[in-house]
Amino acid sequence: METLSIPQLRAFVESARAASFTGAADALGVSQPSVSELVRKLELAYELPLFVRAGRRLRLTPAGEELLVWSRRILDAAAGADQALRDMRGLVGGTASFGVLRNASFYLLSDLAERFHSEYPAVQIRLVGQNSVEVAAAVRDGELEAGLAVLPVADDGLVVTPLFEDEVLWASADPARTALPMTMQRISEAPLVLYDAHYGWNDPTRRQLARQAAAAGVRLRPSIEVETVEAALDLVARGVGDTMVAGAVARGDSFPAGVSTVAFAEPFHDTIALLRRENTELSPVTRKLVAMATEMLSGAADQASSRRPAIT
Repeated sequence: METLSIPQLRAFVESARAASFTGAADALGVSQPSVSELVRKLELAYELPLFVRAGRRLRLTPAGEELLVWSRRILDAAAGADQALRDMRGLVGGTASFGVLRNASFYLLSDLAERFHSEYPAVQIRLVGQNSVEVAAAVRDGELEAGLAVLPVADDGLVVTPLFEDEVLWASADPARTALPMTMQRISEAPLVLYDAHYGWNDPTRRQLARQAAAAGVRLRPSIEVETVEAALDLVARGVGDTMVAGAVARGDSFPAGVSTVAFAEPFHDTIALLRRENTELSPVTRKLVAMATEMLSGAADQASSRRPAIT
């Protein structure tokens, strides 16, 4: 029986990801017949179909599902071996892929790319800023080696390492609204402006807010939903409504001068964690990037303990 080859497994994994041989060929930079032939040889060698060819899309068979798990492990191991040898020569190549918080700049991570590139100029880095839900999915699917996310996220297939807790605060342009700790009942007294509109109540911070509201018997309905915290704060500064923000946002230099913050009567926190896939090792370049990001988060934690947001 013919031995499995790395090119065959790459062709198979990319075909499964793209659900087509054409998409796999585009991703690998080869011809479509080359990809389909590599997969065909796998199927012939084991006398098992790996895909159901339904129209223009491929669907994995049970054998294909089983092979996909092992193929990813083998390719991860091969990539790790390659990067380990590069690491022994010094970081002179390779790619580090890492998911970061969309609000990364508030946690002193805005300089991460510049600092890493300065120390390792030959390494290509991919810093993908996403909602935590997307970061978790991308790490689980192998699109990113690791990432930072706000908990809670679905953690099946992931190793989750909490790094830093940041208290969530209530923000308003009306000083009377921040004179006392915010309760769920008082939230409904002013229009509610929330960000992360795309993910809505699936966003981790929003999920925590919703749990507190449900426990208090309050149903929250935002008057306005926008995508970024900056857009939400701009509306708050104009007196359109109130919102919630992480402490790092409230401590930031760009926080609107006319907006004040207050803690919740029942405090809750954004827990920032490092995510990586189970049963995999990070490549040396990504390990370096993770170490640098963790160090910067530690600096954010130190800053948080010494500098509190203005509460009026």
